[in-house]
Parts: sequence; structure tokens; C-alpha cells
Amino acid sequence: MTCANCYLWVRTFVVLTFLSFLGSTSAYGESAAGESVVLLFNGKIVTVDSNFSIAEAMAVHGEKILAVGSLAEVRKACEETGKPVEQIDLAGRTVLPGLIDTHAHPPGASVFEFDHPVPQMDSIEDVLAYVRQRAAVLPEGSWIGIQQVFITRLRERRYPTRAELDAAAPRHPVVFRTGPDAVLNSLALQICGIDRNFEIRDGLPGKIERDPVTGEPTGVLRNCSRFIKYKPSEKSPDFEDRVTALRQLLAGYNEVGITSVVDRSVSESSIKLYQTLLERGQLTCRVFLTFYVNAQGPWENIEERVKFARNHPLRQYNSWLWLRGIKFFLDGGMLTGSAYMKKPWGVSTIYSIDDPEYRGVLFVEPEPLARLVRFILENDLQPTAHCVGDGAVETLVQAYVQAADAVPLREKRPCLSHANFMTPEAIELMAKHGIVADMQPIWLYLDGQTLREHFGEERLRYFQPYRTLFDKGVIVAGGSDHMQKIGRRRSINSYDPFLGMWTALRRIPKHSSTPLHPEEALTREEVIRLYTINGAYLTFEEHIKGSLEPGKLADFIILDRDILTCPVDEIADTVVLETWVGGKRVFRANP
Repeated sequence: MTCANCYLWVRTFVVLTFLSFLGSTSAYGESAAGESVVLLFNGKIVTVDSNFSIAEAMAVHGEKILAVGSLAEVRKACEETGKPVEQIDLAGRTVLPGLIDTHAHPPGASVFEFDHPVPQMDSIEDVLAYVRQRAAVLPEGSWIGIQQVFITRLRERRYPTRAELDAAAPRHPVVFRTGPDAVLNSLALQICGIDRNFEIRDGLPGKIERDPVTGEPTGVLRNCSRFIKYKPSEKSPDFEDRVTALRQLLAGYNEVGITSVVDRSVSESSIKLYQTLLERGQLTCRVFLTFYVNAQGPWENIEERVKFARNHPLRQYNSWLWLRGIKFFLDGGMLTGSAYMKKPWGVSTIYSIDDPEYRGVLFVEPEPLARLVRFILENDLQPTAHCVGDGAVETLVQAYVQAADAVPLREKRPCLSHANFMTPEAIELMAKHGIVADMQPIWLYLDGQTLREHFGEERLRYFQPYRTLFDKGVIVAGGSDHMQKIGRRRSINSYDPFLGMWTALRRIPKHSSTPLHPEEALTREEVIRLYTINGAYLTFEEHIKGSLEPGKLADFIILDRDILTCPVDEIADTVVLETWVGGKRVFRANP
């Protein structure tokens, strides 16, 4: 691997007028340009235009790209501006458009460790050790919570038992959450009022798992978060703490080349965090906001929240911060055995499934779903839903198709989030109607092996089928579903886009050496599109970003290697040397 410390920038300042160039600094990035033009040359400029052209030079003026092409062409364009020119010799380095992560949760992820560092947990013993550690420092009766430690990623591939949690913290209520599902210890069950006589009476999905002999709850609750009376014991960040943490995380995104991110579930409070950074000139990533709506709530509440998004001032376009989408949940998760599938999941000790006919959970039935997506589309907002299982994917696609009689569907670009399990029929309809998808290769990397062991190869034929989607003309973009922690690889899920690219190229899950349906792999050009121009298309911005073309925003990154020609298995370790957003340098690797 080429080390970032081994490169040398050669800078030459050429004064084309009698004015001397003075660098300036803005609140959200170092401005190398100021009133000058920046000329980057002697490199490999990967434009990602419609022809995937490669250029040798690029010029930036203000926040936009002035020219791209041969050095002679670009130098001439610089001279015609009459402005001073700063020349940057790339010394053969590769330049890409800024990368776009189309699925992340930055406000929550940025403060996940605000109270204390949370260790990596790879086994039941790691989980129990953490519970014991927290019990030793918290007053008796205080809740101990563990969030998003997926059982499929634990060595034992099971939940910690009620008895194990009792032994680790007998005097503290403990909840171990994995998305919509959780396991509680005895004290937590008692506080929540869940015993052998407890019944779900609200008509909503959910299941209390019970011992088949005694009828006592085992501690495993499926889709029952509403019954858990958890009270955080950790100190909570105030507003300024959250603003600071969010700014730090966006800087972390810049370090791996991310210049735009889609927040896939914002609330009123998280919108204010982004607005504050915008007002202070401290955003270093462009942010597309998707407002969360509880699709299981009363219609009047749904209607109110959709109208809130439609009428919000940020609904007016701003390249830095734009509220344009609505997000809701349609099914559960594949890591918890609750994604809604067309065929039964099958009995499983890993997922604690004992019903051979169990297909997962669908939160919204087809009729109210069709009403919901049509209402969102009629309010000129982009709908998307968490839909993981192939049953949920087909259900959502059909709901979108029904709306095609009322709205120009292709123009609205309705979206699927995750869409891990797909079907040929759903893909055909997506291509026909212009339905798009934000997908995360990291799920294949982290969880593909467990899924292969449970489902077998045949049922995973259309698991993250990137090749089929590209061939059919479906626009799909890459993301991470980043939920926890700051750090290129310690984050969960890792927000490193180069690991995502490598995964889409090789399709080799962690703890395996065998590709998962390699016929669905993409080419190098396609994985770059996955994280650039396709992401821009998903957010209706392909005319302004996602490729390096004159007139577009000067969002670009400089790499330590050429990912079009280097050994494929070195792509995951690519180092970003510089990140520029809107013509301003927001990150530079240490020399």
C-alpha cells in the first residue's frame, strides 16, 4: 500500500495579474482559491461523466469547476478569467468526484460514545463483560442498555440469555437491543410488567418469546420496543455537545472522501443541529435530509408530519442542506430474523425462530401503504422505506406502481432503502417506473456468511444483486447505514466507502474466502458510479454534483492510489490525501 506520508506536493504560484495571491480561510474549510483559480495538473482526473472520461487537468474557480481536459485547454480557461492562478502538481495522483453516502444516521452516531467508550463486542462473553463493567459503576436499579450489537455478528450467533444477563447484573435492569428486537433480564421484564400472563393487545406486530414448558418469557421480545420502559443512565449531551459531535463526525466523513451524505431518518431536533452548522458556516458535507414518519401511527399524525416536511424552509433547494424526503419502516431486519420474506425464514436457533411458517414482520399492510406513498408523492417529497426482505421489497414496489396513475413516478424517483433481498419481478418494475434504491454493500461484507449458512446459496441469488440492477438500468447508490461511533473501521457500520467499493467488486463476506454469487459483482467504473453520480441522481442533484464537469460543484478528492488499476484487493485500503467541497479544502492528510 502506498503510504500517504510518502507523497510530496509540488506547488507553484503563478501570478497572471499584478495582484498577488493571498490564501484565505472560511469557517467550513481552507480556501486555497479565494479570488484566484486553482489549477490541478499532472494527474489522473476521473470525471465520471457519461463517457467516464479521464482528463489530465482541472480548474476550480470559486465553488465550481471551471474547466476539465488537457493541460493546454484548462490553462487557457484559467488565463481567460484574468484571475491569479494557484497551480497544484498532482504528481500522478488520482482525483475522483467527492463520494456520496446515501444512507447514514450522523446525529445519533456522533454522540453514541458521549458518556463513555463502548468496546467492540464479538462474543457473548464480551457482552457480559460490558454489562458487568457498567453494573460496577452504576447505582443499583439503573438501566444498562446495549444498542445494535447484532447477534449474527457474535461468535455464538445467539442472544445472551435472560439467565446470563441476570448473573452479570442481578440488581440492574438490562436491555440488549438489536434493531426492533431485544432481550431483557428478569429485573427489566419485571419493571416493564412482562410476565407469563402478559398479552399484546394493541393490535400492532410483536411477539413475546416464552419457555414452551413454563410459559415464562425467555427475555426475547420481537418488535416490542413500545413496551420497554428503558431510562438512560448515561449523561446526555446538550444541544451544543450535539452540534460539536456532529461537526466532528462530518470531519470524519471528509477523511474518507465523503463530501455528501443522506441522513435517512431526521427529526425536528436533528434538523436544528444541521441548521446550526449551516448558519455558522461549519458544514463540511452536503446533507440531504429524509424526515422520519411513523407509518403505524394515526393518519392525522402521518399527514401532519408530511406537511411539516413539505412546508419547512429547508424544502427550498440549498446545495448544502436540503429537506426533500420522507422515511418510514416497512419491515424488520435481516440480522434479527424479522425482515418480511416471500417464503418462510425457516426454523433457526440463530434467529430464535421456532415457527416453520414465520415470514418476518410487515409493519404496514398494502392498502394503507399505497395511501401513504401516494400522499407523500403528491406533496412533492421523495418517499423511501426501510425494506429488507424480498416480501417487503415487492410490497413497496407495488405500492409505488399503484401511484403511477396519479403522479409522474419516474420524475419523483421513489426510493427503497436497503432492499437486500430482491426478486427479478421487483427489479423489472423498478426499471420500468424509475424506482431507485439506496443500498449498503457493507451488509454483504459483515453478514453475508451468516446468511449463507442459514439460507443457502439459492435463496441468496438476488441478495444485493448489483449486476442485475445495473444491467436493467435501475439507479442504485451506495451507502453505509452508519449508526454508531466515529472512525473509519470502528464505526458500525463502517462508513469507509472504499470498503464498500471493494465489497461490491469482490462480494467476499467477512470470515469467508468464497464470493457470494460473484455473477452479481460490479466493475471498477461501476463501483465509482455507485458512490458518486448515482448518489447524486438519488438526491435529484446529478446536474450539479457527482461528476467532475465544468459548471458543477467543485467537490473532489485526491487519492494515494489509482483504484482503476491497482490490485483489486488494495482498493479497500485506499487513503484519501485531500478532500475539497465547494472549492475549499476541508481535509488534508498529515504529510
